Amino acid sequence: MTSRDELLDELRPTAFAIAYRMLGSVSEAEDVVQEALLRVHHSLDAGEEIASPRAFVATVTTRLAINELRSARARRERYVGEWLPEPIITDARDDPARHAETADSLSLAMLVLLESLSPEQRAVLLLHDVFGYGYPEITDIVGKSEDNVRQLATRARQHVKTRRPRFTTTREQQDELARKFFAAAEHGDLAGLEALLAHDVELTGDGGGKVPALARSLRGRSRVAHTLTNWLRALARFPQVSMRPVEVNGDPGAVYVDDQERLLGVWALEIADGEIVGIRSIVNPDKLGHLGPVGDAVAILRAAR
Repeated sequence: MTSRDELLDELRPTAFAIAYRMLGSVSEAEDVVQEALLRVHHSLDAGEEIASPRAFVATVTTRLAINELRSARARRERYVGEWLPEPIITDARDDPARHAETADSLSLAMLVLLESLSPEQRAVLLLHDVFGYGYPEITDIVGKSEDNVRQLATRARQHVKTRRPRFTTTREQQDELARKFFAAAEHGDLAGLEALLAHDVELTGDGGGKVPALARSLRGRSRVAHTLTNWLRALARFPQVSMRPVEVNGDPGAVYVDDQERLLGVWALEIADGEIVGIRSIVNPDKLGHLGPVGDAVAILRAAR
């Protein structure tokens, strides 16, 4: 491996960490990373002096991601059903997202919340609060004055603060709550499920029109608990489907696989103040392929009928 190749390998995790948080999509982030690293390569070939390769790739990645996000938003407006980010399984040692500094910014809950910001607000917030860039550096990256950058950061921070849970839960508490949740779910324990859910818990499903899923998010402890119980009671009719707990985007979750270990869906739990405040189910096969072989959930459903 040449020194050039080693440099590009070193820069890849930084570029991916920025691009994935900007876009909420592994496939779109990988395209941006590829283009950003290609530009580094071409700049070096042209004899340009790059004082800080990390800053250079952060600048290029952010600008590309801002452009990609603008076009992606038009596509997401036409998306069938609720749109959720593409999940990452984060308990693998070689997970590229491990190179990012702040785990909270990786959660599906935060990525969904970041969708409500403008591309520039999202970039400024991530660069400053997550990746530690100073405002003068960010002005060069996003092409705005320092006053504008500070205003963007303030508005984005206020927006996020008002919508994020005010209470935190330790990792041990999260793991224990998740264990109880999946045990209650497995046994169809409606009362047990309700006891673990916040009164305004939200259940969101993303099937992308490819696999049956909720058309709109559900809210409320009783509605969500009954819906989950019905889902899992129906799932029990398929002995070829099994569940395995995993860490999803830094939070407790699970994957559902068929009898050939092909992925059928991913669940992620959002936990705050000792309660489950959000459950996100991603079954759109287009959003699972980066995690491994994907099974045919529709074929399983059809065979049961």
